[in-house]
Amino acid sequence: MSLRPSGGRSRLTIDAAHVVVLHTYLAYAAFFSALLIGCALHYRKIVKNGVAGYPDEWFPSVSATIGDWYPERNIFQILIAMSAGPRFALVFLQHYIQSSAYSSLPSFLFCIGLLRTFSCGGWVYITSSDDHDWHDILMITYIVCNIPWMLGGIAATPIRNTESRKKRKRIAAAFWLAIVPMVYFYIQHKVHKVPGAYTRYSFFEWSLIVLDILYDSVLASDLRAANLQIQIGSSIERLTTSDAQNISSTAEAKASPFDMNKQPESSNITKFNGLVLTTTSATATVVELKNIGVAWQDAGQRLQPTLNFFCDLYLSLVHWSVFTSLAPTLFYFSVWQLGIAGHELSLLSLLSPIFLRNPVVLDIASSRTGRMLLHIITLTGQLAYISSSPLIRLFIVALANSALSIGVAVDWSTPLSDVGYQATITSLGFFLSSLLKHANHTNIPLWPIVNDASGGYNLTGIVLTVFAINNFYTRTSSVESVRSAFTTQPIHEPTNPTPTHKHSVLNALALGSLIFSLHSLVAESSTLIAWSWTGYPIKGPVPHLHGSLTHVAQAIGILIPIVSSGLGYDCLELLTHPAWFAYGALSTCVLYCFSDWLGYFGGWNLSLFLMSIIPVVLARVAGSPSVAKTFTIAMLVVALFYVGSVFTVAYAFVPGGQIFRERTNWVLATQFLFLASVFRWPRTNLPPLTFKLSSSGRSRAKSTLATLTVLSLLVTIYRWPTKIPQPYRPGPRILRTGIWTVHFGIDDEGRDSQRRIRDVVRDMQLDVFGLLETDLHRPVFGNRDLTRVMVEELGYYVDIGPGPNKHTWGAVLFSKFPIIKSTHHLLPSPDGELAPAIHAVLDVFGAPVNVVVVHNGQEETPLDRELQSKAVADIMANTYPEPFIFLGYVVTDPHAASPAPYQILVNGGRMHDIDQADLDRWCEYILYRGVYRTAYARVSRSTVTDTELQIGQFQLPKYGHVVTNETEPARYLRAWREELPSEHWFPDEYYIQRGGVKGHHYHVFNTPLYYKLPEGAVV
Repeated sequence: MSLRPSGGRSRLTIDAAHVVVLHTYLAYAAFFSALLIGCALHYRKIVKNGVAGYPDEWFPSVSATIGDWYPERNIFQILIAMSAGPRFALVFLQHYIQSSAYSSLPSFLFCIGLLRTFSCGGWVYITSSDDHDWHDILMITYIVCNIPWMLGGIAATPIRNTESRKKRKRIAAAFWLAIVPMVYFYIQHKVHKVPGAYTRYSFFEWSLIVLDILYDSVLASDLRAANLQIQIGSSIERLTTSDAQNISSTAEAKASPFDMNKQPESSNITKFNGLVLTTTSATATVVELKNIGVAWQDAGQRLQPTLNFFCDLYLSLVHWSVFTSLAPTLFYFSVWQLGIAGHELSLLSLLSPIFLRNPVVLDIASSRTGRMLLHIITLTGQLAYISSSPLIRLFIVALANSALSIGVAVDWSTPLSDVGYQATITSLGFFLSSLLKHANHTNIPLWPIVNDASGGYNLTGIVLTVFAINNFYTRTSSVESVRSAFTTQPIHEPTNPTPTHKHSVLNALALGSLIFSLHSLVAESSTLIAWSWTGYPIKGPVPHLHGSLTHVAQAIGILIPIVSSGLGYDCLELLTHPAWFAYGALSTCVLYCFSDWLGYFGGWNLSLFLMSIIPVVLARVAGSPSVAKTFTIAMLVVALFYVGSVFTVAYAFVPGGQIFRERTNWVLATQFLFLASVFRWPRTNLPPLTFKLSSSGRSRAKSTLATLTVLSLLVTIYRWPTKIPQPYRPGPRILRTGIWTVHFGIDDEGRDSQRRIRDVVRDMQLDVFGLLETDLHRPVFGNRDLTRVMVEELGYYVDIGPGPNKHTWGAVLFSKFPIIKSTHHLLPSPDGELAPAIHAVLDVFGAPVNVVVVHNGQEETPLDRELQSKAVADIMANTYPEPFIFLGYVVTDPHAASPAPYQILVNGGRMHDIDQADLDRWCEYILYRGVYRTAYARVSRSTVTDTELQIGQFQLPKYGHVVTNETEPARYLRAWREELPSEHWFPDEYYIQRGGVKGHHYHVFNTPLYYKLPEGAVV
């Protein structure tokens, strides 16, 4: 540090490395002073947690140390505030030392560094005791930002600084390796409640703090190697004559740190409108600060390609969101009609590329203004959520998909040299949409079927879309400017690259098949898990916990062509080899034929395969001789696949549907038959393909992909259930059960109903209940999972029942009690739809209790209902006299004689009706034996679904005892509510006299029915 006069004014000059060192000392001082003071003053308090205290827990976590007690919290925050200035300076200095005219990576890292710093301030000053959710969100954001910050920092380190690069690699490796045991011990603490696990977790948490600060400190070595100094006190006008002569605006003043052939000249000063950066080989580099605000404008200009890339990525997300919203928006009407309703014609909106046959339309759509207009019309698909009318929403979404189909036809039919950019944006946009579903309980938050009340972030999405469209239209350079960052140079297309007429049709079939395959199998990360699920004991992946594994497979698939292009391989030639097609086909066979981990392993490889061939298919359709024909055929294939795939289940409701009955294997085989045309089979004359990405393009894509992948893992950790399910009334051994047919999770207004179902279940305090019509892992239902909100927020064990490859409408069992074992049944269905059933044995207060959740066939198929009822009756009779509860949809009048289901189930299954005097029933029934029934309620549906919720409350005999008297008089000792203890009572708010709750109330009897226990009952 020195003071030098300049024109009558002193100038303060310090080594830039001192700023980094100051930051390091202040940061370490902040954390470790809090640790020492906390241990000295509040040791037992900061080591105690929700599971255990001292001596089981003997080392404090970071959050407890810095956020809970005075004075350590206050001293910590003061020191962190003091380190804020050096930290921002550190980000700026790293950008300067690594900046290059040949790469936008340093500029990208500059933005990440700022975001990382702000999120650090967030979790530091919003502690877990202040707001646990925001503390965690900002902490996760900080960790996610560390991925590109560390990996990008390694890549951007000047080549000559080999020691700095090695240090960064070692520290980053240690940082990410430490996360693995940290997560393990966190799960042991939070989920399994293991005493002492949090102490072990804390060691790794503190190691992340140490390594994180240590990583930033490496910058000091780079700054010393560059002789960078900071000079404060002089202005541009007072520079000496010799200084002024050094000012140069030539490009050599900023030699790329990535180019070893370029060395600094004797003396150069780079001027940025008041910010002067002087580089001298013999003397120190001087940073003269005068008007730093103007420098931000220059930094923004250099960040423009990165901003363009992320805007295009977001528009790709919007396109996938609008596209995948069409099928569930229209199928709402098909479900209510239980057949072809006519609204299916909205699928024809996908055929809008046919208008591109008109050269005028094609020219307009290909222009920047035309593409902007198409983006604006596509935006209306997001705006559709405002309408409460399902029909209006369908019309708007269909219009948006018309514009969308034209837009992707224009984008994907670009010259072969643009395939790299288009494939990358398309793949990452699809991946991002799947990630958002994973983070938002399987709903894309931009869908029109969700709103603020059902988990939507529609307004936020619309604002971002407007910003992205504005970015697209106002780019100072051509629309292709951002794409040029991905292509190393103009690619000389091969001789005769234009597809022939025959190849154009085959390529269109492949494109349509790829779009449908992506949508139907990997648009939701848990769909493939649902295919392989077989129940308890668990022998495979769990939908709400292992979805990130599917994202890892998708990421690898996207990465294969990106990495291959960097290694100099002709990756598209590799990915079009018949052996690669065989790999995908074999993976599909394993998925279809096997279950549990083996079946999922096939699906995992299939998702990798599908993501990897996106560049192949787009390259085949690029430069198509007829854009209109190719993309119209492709979208027609998508529409036909939608219809064919749902007919495999809905065959009972459509003319000729029996042809498609349970023919998922046909659909899969057709998908792969169409995809086969893009591979290089012997004696085929397909034009060669090329896929090139520049180093900066690969870096940007890989950084984005890595960030999204780790974010998926962090979302899984954040969503991981943290409490063991507990029954609502463990003391008196009361078991409250329910059955509800929820109409595919779509309410009367066509909105997602997960949260509305959750609210009723929570208010009614159901311990065990079944939901029917719940298999939504198909494009027409949005590839959703109705269990996510309740499992995560209310705490249940869940069995999702037979998967989408079993061709049922679905059944789900929720239980507050451990599920000892469960068996999935496909009940006999010779005429109509397949009927699912779940038979589970629960550990209810230490006693095994059988529960069956079943959805029988419809009134139109009496033989099916008879055979299905007999099958369920056999299940119940075979377990006699064990306690058993039946929760089902059976379609029968009460007391109807055989072959109607009622007598078959009651007499054949050796069961009791919940209340045989209730004659106003048709489809839902609760039966029981081996337990005491104490209450029965019927709750109106409001507008959640088309069926009421039925509830049966039971009390178990004391452990080691059985029901003492099961005669009819003993079972029908009716009681007033006040005659029973209060733990038997249902919520008062749901009485119609009190107005009910959100449209729900007790109906039929207008009150729950209560029953006394028989004399001599031991409970």
